[in-house]
This record gives sequence, C-alpha cells and structure tokens, in this order.
Amino acid sequence: MVGIISVIFWVGILVVGYTYVGYGIIIYILSKLRERTNVLSSAPDEQLPNVTLLIAAYNEADIIRKKIENTLELDYPENKLEIFFVTDGSTDQTPEIVKEYPAIQLFHSFERKGKIHAVNRVMKSVKTPIVIFCDANTDLNREAIKYIVRHYQDPTIGGVAGEKRILSKDKDNASGSGEGLYWKYESFLKKKDAEVYSIVGAAGELFSVRTELFEEPAENMIIEDFYLSMRITAKGYRFAYEPDAFAMETASASVKEEWKRKVRISAGGFQAMAKLSYLLNPFRYGILSFQYISHRVMRWTLAPLFLPIIFIANAWLAFYGVPFYQLTMVLQVLFYGLAFLGYLLRDKKIGIKGFFVPYYFAVMNLSVYFGLNRYLRGKQSVVWEKAKRATA
Repeated sequence: MVGIISVIFWVGILVVGYTYVGYGIIIYILSKLRERTNVLSSAPDEQLPNVTLLIAAYNEADIIRKKIENTLELDYPENKLEIFFVTDGSTDQTPEIVKEYPAIQLFHSFERKGKIHAVNRVMKSVKTPIVIFCDANTDLNREAIKYIVRHYQDPTIGGVAGEKRILSKDKDNASGSGEGLYWKYESFLKKKDAEVYSIVGAAGELFSVRTELFEEPAENMIIEDFYLSMRITAKGYRFAYEPDAFAMETASASVKEEWKRKVRISAGGFQAMAKLSYLLNPFRYGILSFQYISHRVMRWTLAPLFLPIIFIANAWLAFYGVPFYQLTMVLQVLFYGLAFLGYLLRDKKIGIKGFFVPYYFAVMNLSVYFGLNRYLRGKQSVVWEKAKRATA
C-alpha cells in the first residue's frame, strides 16, 4: 500500500511541478533552440494599415475621461484610426461623456446582455483590416498600436496580444502582490510561447485580430477573448505577442474582488476547454496542442486536482515514519501555514512582494473548484459585476 501511495505522491509532484515550473523551463529552452530571425520594423505613417480600436465600457463614468484622453494621445495617424466605444447597458453618465468627443464613435444600447453581445453587435460596423480590443479600465502606452500592427507584415499572423501590466506599489496587499507576480510570470510564458510558435490565449486587456478572421463567439461565452484567439490559432494562424505594447491597470482592490474574477475565469476555462476539445489532438495540431495542454489545460484541471491528493498522500507516508516524507510534510504544512497567514493579513500592506505568494497560489487553485461547480451548474452569467480595482 505504501508503494502505491508513494507513486501517487510522486505523480502528483511531477504534474504540479511541470505545470507551474517545468513547462516554463522547457518552453524557455525551446525558444532558445528556435529563435526567429525576422526583425520587425515599423512602417512609415503613410504605409500603416487602417485600424479600429474597440473599447467596451460599462458604468465607467468615474474613469472614462481618463481612458478617452489616453486613447486620443496614442501615436497613430488620425486618418487611419477609428475609435469605437460601446457602452451597452450603462446606467450612469458613461455614454453622455463619450458623446462629448467628436473623434469617437459611440455605440450604445439600453439593453445589457454582456460584453460579448456588445462586441458582436459593433463588429458589424468595423471596416478596417485590423481591429484592436482593450478594456476601459486600462491605459495603453503611446506606441502600442504601431507596435501591434507591425506583426501583420507576416501573413501567418492572425492576431497579436499585448502585455498586461499590473501597476505595482512599494507595499501591496495580497491581491496586489500576488496578481502582479503572477502576471510577470505569465508574460514571460507568453513571450516564450510566441517565440516557439504561438501564444495560447489572449487577455482581453489588449489584443488584436485580422478582422476577416473574427468569428462571433456564442453570446454565452464567458472568456471570449481566450476562445476567439484559440479559434484563430486552430485555423493555422499564429498569435503573436508584443511586450512593447502594453495595457496598464491596478490590481484588484482586494482578494475578495480578485476571487470573483478568478472563479469566473475558471468557469470560463472549463467552458472553453469543452468547446476546444479538438485542440487536444497533437497529431493534428502538433506544437500548438503541446502548448495548449501544458500552459492552459493542466493549470485548469490536473494541477489543482493533485494538490489535495499530494497533501493526503504525503500525510499517509509521513505517518509510516519515512524521514524524507516527514520532511516534505513539514514543508507542505509550512507552505499552507504561510498561505493561512496570508489570509489573515490579506488586506494589509506588506513590503515583501513574495510574502503573499503561497496565499495567492492557494486562492488561484481553489477558485478552479468553485469555477467548475459554477460551470457544471450553469450559474456563471456572461453579465457579471466587474471586479473593483485598487486606486492608483
């Protein structure tokens, strides 16, 4: 029996270790072996493609002027840039504020059916060959659009994702510290994924696609940005990553707010995996399947599943007096003890950025179970209350 339990323990360690560390090492090595030689160069203004920047906003009256000003300051020829704001369902002054700016086209409906319904509706008015999506609560760097569109010189590129950056403070609470470190590592993985072949899932804060490749996700899609980008890669196009085009936002105001976002993403992850099950076939999709399974599927399925199994198996083995397993049990108890301490101090401002990592890791994996429950019960609506963000 001890032998079987020890096998289960080590299989779990390998799965979790590979998901969170091993894949990062492997994709880094592969990126070095497969470095692309093409050098991207920005075209002169007269040769730049026409672009539509599409921003969905819901009840953002407190920040919408700041977003509009940031958008109007972007370094891109005015005659080649269409700016669309869609404000479906907003009950505050967001639509009225947008109307004050003649350079912006407003699309507003009193009905609130969710972001993807609004985007699908407005996409019918997009006439440019490239469309860029970004969130209303993010600021873009001035050169973001120019850095994104230069990738489209390559006909194999179907979409381009920008980088999401969490504005960091000297001292952060659990949400700020954990989310900031998580996105730094996630950005590293995206960069290496793109260098090897393609990123596997764009974040809605900033990404673009060839308009002709856009297909309307079902209006019950929870994480439509991820699904849309994966559909484009499934067609044989690559999705590039542009770290010099970035969307900046503050962290969630609290772990409670981040929890809402994580659970929603987890529910959406299971929905997307069900619809993208064909991508699990490496004989058809090759390296894309490897990246998708390693970077996404295992993080949403096997890794969270094995964490409690590892703990229980380790406790069983430690009970039988094997010194090595007693040591690993102590380390696990210490790790989850730090996670619990992080829970108690979750809203305190702490200067040590890594202090909240065990807590954020535990929250991130626990949210998968709650997300799965919502998905199976059909309780996750596409119309959701957005997570509150910390003040800058």
